[in-house]
Amino acid sequence: MQLQKPMDAAGVNGCPTCAFEILGDHFMEGEVLTCEGCSAELEVVGLKPLRLAEAPEVEEDWGE
Repeated sequence: MQLQKPMDAAGVNGCPTCAFEILGDHFMEGEVLTCEGCSAELEVVGLKPLRLAEAPEVEEDWGE
């Protein structure tokens, strides 16, 4: 039986979508990066430890 992760779960040192390990200490909180394992867009939500979450979809702004 395979457990599924909640959609808003943050991955620690890895992609929350495919679990690809992402290493480094040069990230900034709020930075958006692309997972090399599955091409998902990820947002850095924590630094120590590195925590990643799926980046929110960019919506078109119709306001003025």
